Amino acid sequence: MKISGDALDRAQRVKLIIFDVDGVLTDGGIYHGANGELFKRFHCRDGFGITLAHSCGLKTAIITGRTSQMTSYRAAELKISAVMQGQMNKRDAYKKIKAQFDLTDDEICYVADDVIDLPVFVQVGFRAAVGDAAPEVIERAHFVANNFGGHGAVREVAEFILKAKGFWQAIIERYSAPEFDDKELTAMNQ
Repeated sequence: MKISGDALDRAQRVKLIIFDVDGVLTDGGIYHGANGELFKRFHCRDGFGITLAHSCGLKTAIITGRTSQMTSYRAAELKISAVMQGQMNKRDAYKKIKAQFDLTDDEICYVADDVIDLPVFVQVGFRAAVGDAAPEVIERAHFVANNFGGHGAVREVAEFILKAKGFWQAIIERYSAPEFDDKELTAMNQ
């Protein structure tokens, strides 16, 4: 894990987390079925990290170069606020998302794995990389997860941000409470 000296301060300002998909939310593998259908493998812990971020008021978005029904399905399942697929020019997609949420660069985290992400990565206030990201991404990151893309790296990023913002202890207490009702979590996500 790599954490830059100012990573905590940068993470405290985050209001929106943007994810790449292949190599970040997935392990980067693409599986084709006999009829050409596309499958992707997502990690449940990453999804729960996104759910926890939402429960604390953070917004999430996706910018990905590939277009996939599996990505649409997973994004809908996780209630990700903005999804931009087929975006080889990620900078234009980033400008649209930033305007949609009326945020500054400092209030945005981007989670990346490869050089195609660099045009957006270098603009945001908090740059996070998965553990198996390209060296050019890792050297520019404020935070590098121990886990690889699609194997819990997104959860690490979400947890770091939630801890920086002071939400983590309340999350643990909420789940540790004997009277915890999972409907409470559902209500917080609406």
